[in-house]
Amino acid sequence: MKIYRLVRKQFLPIPIETAWDFFSSPRNLAKITPSEMNFQILTMSGGDRMYAGQVISYKVTVMPGIRVRWVTEITHVQEPQYFADEQRFGPYALWHHKHHFKSVAGGIEMTDEVDYAIPLGLLGRLAHWIFVGRAVNRIFDHRYTVLEKYFAPKS
Repeated sequence: MKIYRLVRKQFLPIPIETAWDFFSSPRNLAKITPSEMNFQILTMSGGDRMYAGQVISYKVTVMPGIRVRWVTEITHVQEPQYFADEQRFGPYALWHHKHHFKSVAGGIEMTDEVDYAIPLGLLGRLAHWIFVGRAVNRIFDHRYTVLEKYFAPKS
C-alpha cells in the first residue's frame, strides 16, 4: 500500500485560543469544505467540542454523482496545540490527519499533516495520479483561502 503525505502550513492573525475554539468544533468543518462536496454531519458522539474518542459520521461527495459515508474518530487531543483524526470507515484505505497550532508573533502557525492511502492497489495508485492527489490538494487550497478571509483582520 502506497502512503501519500500532504503537509500544509498557514499563518492566521488570531490568538491560539480563537483558533482552538474554531477548529475544535466539528461543525465548523462544513465552513471550510468546498461546497461541491456537500459536506453533511450525520451523527456526532458527545457534544460540540471535540475530545479523544469522539466519533463523527458524515456524508461527502467525492466525485460528481458519488456520495460516500465517512466515519472519523478523534484519536488525540492536546488543547490548544494539537489534535488528530483518523478515518474509521470511508473512501480511503488510510486517512490520518494531524492538526498543529503554534503561537507565533502576531498570531498562530497552523500545520496540517495528512497521511493517506487509496484502496485498490495499482488501480488506486493510478486514480491518485489522475485525480485523487489533485482533489486532496484542492480541498486544502480551498481551506487556506476560506480561512484567510474568515480570520482576516477587521478594519
